Amino acid sequence: MARTEAGARPEASERGSVTVEAALALCSLLVLFALVLAGVAAVSDQLRCTNAAVAAARLAARGEPHLAEQAALDAAPAGAAVEIRHVDGTVQVIVRADPAGGLLPGVTVRGEAHAVPEPGVEAADADPG
Repeated sequence: MARTEAGARPEASERGSVTVEAALALCSLLVLFALVLAGVAAVSDQLRCTNAAVAAARLAARGEPHLAEQAALDAAPAGAAVEIRHVDGTVQVIVRADPAGGLLPGVTVRGEAHAVPEPGVEAADADPG
């Protein structure tokens, strides 16, 4: 017979249910924490892509596209792709990467920068866009 008074012990069939609920709650919190960390990593990688694009655009505008590409690859997250081209009289640099080392499938972060070439720098230094 089950007791209904406060502080009474649960029936034998209900024992362990609190443990299962606690385990499920803990797993849910761990998944949520991992998603938050992946989101923070994605924001960090976005900023790194933007900074890499800015640095590369400055170098390309000075007439050093090979140094620009290497500088962008050094500053960008691992596995990033760098594209440098001249568009409408400006240097355009786009840096793309998979954030958080690929932990967020289907998500790509991108940084883009434009710079006006220095006087005397020809647009032929990079591929036409």
